[in-house]
Amino acid sequence: MDATEVLRHDHRVVEQLFRDYRAAASDAQRRGVVEILIRELSKHAALEEVLFYPFAARVLADGQVDRHLAGHAPIKELLLELDRCPEGDRAQDELMTRLASAVARHVRDDENELMPLLCSRADEQALRELGQEIDQGKQRAPTRPHAPDKPPALALAAPVAAIYDRLRDRMQGRPRT
Repeated sequence: MDATEVLRHDHRVVEQLFRDYRAAASDAQRRGVVEILIRELSKHAALEEVLFYPFAARVLADGQVDRHLAGHAPIKELLLELDRCPEGDRAQDELMTRLASAVARHVRDDENELMPLLCSRADEQALRELGQEIDQGKQRAPTRPHAPDKPPALALAAPVAAIYDRLRDRMQGRPRT
């Protein structure tokens, strides 16, 4: 799979998690979905920021990537708020609604604008190799949202954050994906 296919697959997984949240029968089930969603979106955002957007910026070289990268900030802020919510917190539903809207906007922008443009200008082999890097990076990516959103700050912070996140996830008994 090329990089855009890997990221589109991630988008479908996240959309399914939002449906799972709405279908959950209890606060515990909803919280479990929230924890998986935080993990999946955090990994996805970090890999886009460290690998995909820098690649796209090199290929497109017209500053267009900055707007897509900026779309991560509100999503990461909502993820941080959700991460702090205890099970059964009434704010969780409202945060999930806002997150679903922000993610839908981000997905629409990436899939309808950035990805088609990138596919028309990038080398197919380079996109496939980037897809492999993204897929392999999921094992090492941070599992919680973190502040740096631009290389090189994120590239330096991500490995340390990922180790800390995975340790914290194990200690808190969070689900693994």
